[in-house]
Amino acid sequence: MMSAAARHCGAARMNATTLAAETGIPLPTAQKLVSRLSAAGLLESSRGTGGGVRLSRPPATITLADVVEAVEGPIAMTACSEQGAHDCLLEQDCRVRPHMNMANNAIREALAGVTIASLTREMA
Repeated sequence: MMSAAARHCGAARMNATTLAAETGIPLPTAQKLVSRLSAAGLLESSRGTGGGVRLSRPPATITLADVVEAVEGPIAMTACSEQGAHDCLLEQDCRVRPHMNMANNAIREALAGVTIASLTREMA
């Protein structure tokens, strides 16, 4: 969906219906995604005549990590790798937990290395 918005970068705003049609995403899902991406500051939205959404910044500055975090929350393979309380009974003695941050960081770095602009170029 972000790639579709990027293809229209600089043009008129797009609405969720158009984004859904261009991407094949069901309209209710597109509307939820627009809401989350707007709340995260990746899309700008405006209502009324001429309203709709567009990228809030250039596609070369928006990464897959930004999009995943906007839609799914922090990038983490397991909940215990995030700060805060968890309900795992094995957490105190877990030998895997200390290594999960390294894995999460590697995934985040890989996603951060892919921009929406590069995805849009690949589709052309």
